[in-house]
Amino acid sequence: MPTPSPNGNHKQSTLLRLGLPIGSLQETTISLLQQAGYRIHLRARSYTPDIDDSDVEVVMFRAQEISRYIDDGVLDVGITGHDWVVENNSNVHEVCQLQYSKATDQPARWVLAVPAESSVEKAKDLADGIIATELVNTTTKFFLNQNIPIRKVEFSWGATEVKARLVDAIVDITETGSSLRANNLRVIDTILTSTTRLIANHNAWADQNKRQKIEALALLLNGAINAREKIGLKLNTPRAKLDQIVGLLPAEKSPTISELADSQWVALEVIVDEQVGRELIPQLRRAGATGIISYNLKLIIP
Repeated sequence: MPTPSPNGNHKQSTLLRLGLPIGSLQETTISLLQQAGYRIHLRARSYTPDIDDSDVEVVMFRAQEISRYIDDGVLDVGITGHDWVVENNSNVHEVCQLQYSKATDQPARWVLAVPAESSVEKAKDLADGIIATELVNTTTKFFLNQNIPIRKVEFSWGATEVKARLVDAIVDITETGSSLRANNLRVIDTILTSTTRLIANHNAWADQNKRQKIEALALLLNGAINAREKIGLKLNTPRAKLDQIVGLLPAEKSPTISELADSQWVALEVIVDEQVGRELIPQLRRAGATGIISYNLKLIIP
């Protein structure tokens, strides 16, 4: 993995250096970029994937490091969690929120948790206790802001749930809560809520050429996110039943209506949620629609 220069100085380059996360977000991030139209190939044991854009250089880092390297100028732009921007106290430009994660489209939460059998009910009950977490700085600030004296907030290298019965409490990240439930842990507070963000170095954002590339990247990534769990529907309908069939569509959806060679028929096209589509298609067929085609979408740009 490339490392930054010790003095923090980096040659000015027209290349946009993009940092992508290794680990839990890696697969979904690469998939999202591919859906957005980029061809990326990650070679075995390599941290510099090939990308089909000669103006972009991709480097893989741990999500925990990306905001620091963007702040330092090692990277121009990157994808990481808001939690690591906060934890590292990084001075970066937030380009946009990217509403996706490794498991769901919901924000992740860093929660304060204890064993289910613990007598602890509130954060103040942990006074003079030991807390294990990977989010040391943010957890320390949480207790300081609440004037709760803590003996120690110790760094956890992983498997933090296991340590909940060795120390007084843990702070760990959760999306669905399944891991906490599996380890019979109970949440007593939320330290931080986080989503994935596209962030940029301030100097890169001030550079007109780099900013245009960054804005294009943000547009395409959000377009790919918007297209997830959506489908397009095409269908033909007798003109006499047009009002009835349009009435079946979700109220907020306005279909595209096109004339056909047979003046007694028209073609409709509409975008709907995938779950809506599976209920809607049989209804449309029963109402007289024919030639119904369902297709996946790559991008939706509002």
